[in-house]
Amino acid sequence: MHVVVDGPTDGPLVVLGPSLGTDLGLWDPQAAALADEHRVLRFDLPGHGRSPVPRGPVTIASIAADVLAAVDELGVHRFSYAGVSIGGAIGLQLALDAPDRVDRLVVLASAARFPDPASWPLRAARVRSQGTEFLVDSRTGAWFTPDFAARHPGEAERLLAMLRATTPEGYAACAEAVGLHDVRDRLPAITAATLVVAGGEDPVTPVPLVREIATGIDHARFEVVSGVSHLVNAELPDVVSGLLREHLRVASMRRRPT
Repeated sequence: MHVVVDGPTDGPLVVLGPSLGTDLGLWDPQAAALADEHRVLRFDLPGHGRSPVPRGPVTIASIAADVLAAVDELGVHRFSYAGVSIGGAIGLQLALDAPDRVDRLVVLASAARFPDPASWPLRAARVRSQGTEFLVDSRTGAWFTPDFAARHPGEAERLLAMLRATTPEGYAACAEAVGLHDVRDRLPAITAATLVVAGGEDPVTPVPLVREIATGIDHARFEVVSGVSHLVNAELPDVVSGLLREHLRVASMRRRPT
């Protein structure tokens, strides 16, 4: 797993997980906003960015295990985590599989079970045969609103370039993992302090679907960011950075030397 680490080595660690078809650059604005106080680890999904192409099946649990291994390499035990879409699902898995290690959890535009599970292996098969290019046109609306694309064409193209650069096998393997993801019955076991964020115009993980995560986790906080689609942190980076800083503040204060 390819990772990039920013910020002070003695700062509390926060891990940022990207969406399917993007790379760790999705989190550039938030990494810059958090790295003054936090040590920030970002990672590329299997076969995305600079992570190697997977040689076999991928699951959300296997990616979560890779994240834990990357954290272990830093010599850190307890950390906070934020993720978008599949990145959010990885966060839920981490909070379930390693509850003693995840402090604060932020889940953006994700699901305990993604819509239409049977469609994901079909999409994976098409990507394996055709690559990711056929997905590009539909990302306007799905990933970000048409208004965002019109106002910020350079940023929209930067995000689409990530999709084009994703290896077919990497995208397909992660898509299959998305189709298998289902932790609906396990949500009450999550003990990490959790913030759940939905995009108000998101057709991929609509507000009611994202709200189910917050409903299932005891004392979770739920926020809707109006006027944005699936990549909430890309469309309104300052708003999401502010939400992250607020939610992580308690963890940061907890580790601050007296």
